[in-house]
Amino acid sequence: MSTPSPIRIAAVLSTEHRGRLMSHAREVNFPEGARIFDEGTRAESFWIVRSGTVTLEIPVPGRRPTPIESLGPGELVGWSWLFTPYVWQLGAEAMTPVRAYEFDATTVRMLMDADPAFGSAVGHWVGRVLALRLHQTRTRLFDLYAPRLAAG
Repeated sequence: MSTPSPIRIAAVLSTEHRGRLMSHAREVNFPEGARIFDEGTRAESFWIVRSGTVTLEIPVPGRRPTPIESLGPGELVGWSWLFTPYVWQLGAEAMTPVRAYEFDATTVRMLMDADPAFGSAVGHWVGRVLALRLHQTRTRLFDLYAPRLAAG
């Protein structure tokens, strides 16, 4: 279900931009099974995983939420904070105990607006994450529904 991420923060942002972003991080912990966010709720923060595993999931009518992707160290948890109306499009749960860096979305958006080079770098990083997550979601939905369509 999950492949190694080509978009970890260390591989995408320059040392300067990564340092600027990380200077606004605060360390948080989530116990195993904790809901980090739910689809449809306000996206006011985002996280970079330090250790542990976070599962992204999509609600499916009449079923339990379906896992889309598992995220590990260095990976971004959440992209909805960057796009109005700032509402989560997926859900996220800590599958193991998770240590993460948390960022206030409003602060980071203000930093992005104040420094166009930083804003462009972070925006491109989040865009790459979004493209990968959409691909993962599409693939997972095919896994779920293709057998039913073929049998139907």
